[in-house]
Amino acid sequence: MQKPQLMVPVMATPNGTLVHPAYFLLVGIPGLGPNIHFWLAFPLCFMYALATLGNLAIVLIIRVERRLHEPMYLFLAMLSTIDLVLSSVTMPKMASLFLTGIQEIGFNVCLAQMFLIHALSAMESAVLLAMAFDRFVAICHPLRHASVLTGPTVAKIGLAALTRGFVFFFPLPFILKRLSYCQTHTVTHSFCLHQDIMKLSCTDTMVNVVYGLFIILSVMGVDSLFIGLSYILILKTVLDLSSRGAALKAFNTCVSHLCAVLVFYVPLIGLSVVHRLGGPTSMLHVVMANIYLLLPPVVNPVVYGAKTKEIRSRVLHIFSQGGR
Repeated sequence: MQKPQLMVPVMATPNGTLVHPAYFLLVGIPGLGPNIHFWLAFPLCFMYALATLGNLAIVLIIRVERRLHEPMYLFLAMLSTIDLVLSSVTMPKMASLFLTGIQEIGFNVCLAQMFLIHALSAMESAVLLAMAFDRFVAICHPLRHASVLTGPTVAKIGLAALTRGFVFFFPLPFILKRLSYCQTHTVTHSFCLHQDIMKLSCTDTMVNVVYGLFIILSVMGVDSLFIGLSYILILKTVLDLSSRGAALKAFNTCVSHLCAVLVFYVPLIGLSVVHRLGGPTSMLHVVMANIYLLLPPVVNPVVYGAKTKEIRSRVLHIFSQGGR
């Protein structure tokens, strides 16, 4: 049963008193009843378990196997760590919502979740760009690969990805707190996103719209542009190889990364386009948002585990040892 909406006057401003709700209400999937939500919680819990075990296994295997301490695998460990945290930020709360029907999420908790979702997504985008650069150097300039992507350089790239994600998205909770929320307080997803919270305000959101567009273009937009450029150059180099076998072998090293890029960017672009079109939130909004957040942490370890011989053999060895 929904609680009454609680309004909290925060502070007086020249434009009036800021009003914040004590909590927001999460919807889940619009149009589905409590019984369907309840049963959806079980596959969601399975997805969370798969994402946690898969990404944790990849991180631990790369950590233990010294022969995997190469740029490609170190970036993969970063990607798995981000996916591990991202799935833990979203999936448990969603499962709780579906199982118990408790919709409330505290105002500040919602803002914290929103910040982590966007910041971690930006970090994942940066790591995908770093992985594309690694493949570009390995295929287009193989003799320079070891000297360009040294251990300290890889560490600096990881730190830059972490810093950029934090710095660009740290202002979001504060520019949301400067708004008043005097209309409905129902968030139209199972988690908190900037554009959804912004739409609940009854005051001017121009700053939020402009800053949101700026960071999506300057972060994910720039990353996707350079990833595309990297693969154009990789494709040109591969097509110039005289041996068909060598060309296939070279491009085969990019398949896992290409899958990760498509799984991350296609839903992100679709979600951004749907939100920019405006209008009431539809089932398409919700489906795209769920795919964007839930799919990469589950799919990435499966794809990399299946396509990476070293990780696959290590996992099979662990299972064979456990079966004895």
